[in-house]
This record gives sequence, structure tokens and C-alpha cells, in this order.
Amino acid sequence: MPKPDSTPNVIDLFSGVGGLSLGAARAGFRVAACAELDPIASKSHAENFPTTAHIQQDVAQLSGAQLLEVAGLKSRQLSGLIGGPPCQGFSLIGRRKMADPRNDLFGHFFRLVSETMPAFYVAENVPGILSDKTREFVDQAMSQLPKSYIRLNPIRVEAHRYGAPTTRTRIFFIGFDPDRVETINEDYFSPHETTEFVTVAAALKGLPSVRSNWQTEAQSWRKIGELPDSIFANRALHGVPDGVGNSEALARLRSKRLVSGFLGTEHAPETIERFSKLKPGQVDSIYRSPRLRLDGFCPTLRAGTNSDRGSYQAVRPIHPTVSRVISPREAARLQGFPDWFVFNPTKWHSFRQIGNSVSPIVAEELLARIAKKIN
Repeated sequence: MPKPDSTPNVIDLFSGVGGLSLGAARAGFRVAACAELDPIASKSHAENFPTTAHIQQDVAQLSGAQLLEVAGLKSRQLSGLIGGPPCQGFSLIGRRKMADPRNDLFGHFFRLVSETMPAFYVAENVPGILSDKTREFVDQAMSQLPKSYIRLNPIRVEAHRYGAPTTRTRIFFIGFDPDRVETINEDYFSPHETTEFVTVAAALKGLPSVRSNWQTEAQSWRKIGELPDSIFANRALHGVPDGVGNSEALARLRSKRLVSGFLGTEHAPETIERFSKLKPGQVDSIYRSPRLRLDGFCPTLRAGTNSDRGSYQAVRPIHPTVSRVISPREAARLQGFPDWFVFNPTKWHSFRQIGNSVSPIVAEELLARIAKKIN
């Protein structure tokens, strides 16, 4: 069982591969435990967070007491409960179903807030959760919060305004115990005017040109070039918190500048021809994939569906200068993940893991601000 220390700690629910977890760790928190039902995502999370206690179980079946025990914490020792409950039932894209059983997990998040009593909570979801149809549902879920907590109005976050190369827009529900966190309001989380905007060109800097026949995990490890001195480049190459990081990936990056995830896609000749005629920003008529603009931001990367939902592949953006869809590592850069962060070695699972993730850059920015206010 992990032993608590003086470092503020969090538990990450629905952790996926660990976008929120990484942001929390970089913001100065210890990721004491996480819960993730998907065994493939849980395994990848464990590879990146080897010192975190991992619970591969349905969050709906977990109690607050179980979470605290696994994390090695006692009552009121938990700094933050964070998580991104599954959002497919609320999404304005695809098949939106209010009766989707995954929607109930949003309520279970707030049940566990009431049972673990953290100093603060952060829950992330899609903008569709704020529609008129979901208002009663959200209010009912949040009615489980302890009366003593201060509950902020939902905060709309556009990732590119916080230094990520993507326009991904999400809603964050944030609240806190005023006895343990200094007073904060919604404006406290506004993007800084001095934020360094990161374009697609800047995000993909130094990455090799991916070949279509790079199809195996061994072939996906490739040497990256030099990056310019910037905040984004420093995040891509460094910023490894204590107890975080896959040892092999870190060693390969530091010694030989080798990075994983450069998996190619074999397109038919007619597809390549069609892609070649697309101008930046245009959408392919068949794949519905947008061609990225070098001077713009990446649109929201989608995850596709799990095997229980038909195993539909997500739409993958087209590279801005080459007639192919982007590779997993390029997607990771565009989502704000560092080069030493590893994903499942298959394209399908890695794209799902990246598309389901909160941008670590956004997570770090928001959680670092909360960290400053913890008593």
C-alpha cells in the first residue's frame, strides 16, 4: 500500500491512459491511485505511472472507503478527486443517447466526492453536457456534493488558449472545501494573455516523415530531430515528475533520441491522390478527415468506439504536407503529450487512448492553479 507523504495527492477516476494524471503530476501532485475499467488503458497508464496504485474496476462499484484504502490515505487526507467520466452519451457528435448507461458514471463521480471528502474536485466532460436536456441530470448528480463545498459554475476550456496545439473544447466542473482551499472563482481559471500559442507546425517540429510500411512496434521507434527552444518543446522532451515515466522510453529518448508511435497507414493510390488535392483546412469527401493547417490548430481528436460499441475507427486528420493521415505520435504531440509518454503499440488503441484524454497541458494549467490555493 502506498504511503502518504507531505506532497498533495489526487485520485484519478476513469483515468484512461493518463492525461489528467500527467497534468496533476506536473502540477505538483502525487497520483496516489487511479481507477480504469478498460484493461488496455489501465496497462498503458501503469507503464507511465509505475508508482500509482491501479484499480481495474467499474467506478460504479467502488466506494470511497475502497479508494482511500488503495491510495493509502485516511479521511480528509485526499487533496483532489479528479476524472473524466465517459462522455459519449452527452456528445453533440455521433450518436447522442441520454439513456446511455455510461451517463450514470457522471453521478458516481460526485457520489465518490461525497464519500472521500477531498479538498477539491475536478470533473471534465464535453460541452454537450450543458445542454437544456441535461440540466436536470447534472443538477441531480451534483446534489450529492457535501453542502459545505463551494461549487463553481462550469468552466468552458478551449485547449489552444492554454498552450496546447488543439482547439479541443471541454467543460470542467470544479469545487472545493473552503476550510482547505483558499477562495477561488471562475475567473481564476481564465487563460493567461501571455500564453504561448502552439501551431500544428510547431507541434510537429522535429518529427520524422512517417512511412506507410512502418507497421510494427519495433518499426515505430524512430529518431527525432532537434526542437527549437520553447515552452512546448521543453514539455515534449522533459518535465518528468518523480515516480512518473516508462523507464525504457525515457532511456531511449535521453540516450538516442528514439521515440515510439510512428506507425504508418497504407492508403490506396486513389486515396493518396484525393488527399494530395486537398488544401489546408479542407475536408476529405469520403473519409471526412480534415487536412491540418501548418499555421492553425488541430481540431478535436476523436477516439472512435470500443469493441462493445462496434469498434468504429475515429476520423484521423490528414497531415498538412504529406498525403496521409497522422501517426499516433503526431496525434500525441497535437494533444500535448510528451515524447517519453507511451501508448498501446497498436494504432487503433493508441488513437483511442489519445482521443479520450484530457490534454496534459490543460490539466497541468488548471491543477497548478488549484495547488497554489491549497492550505
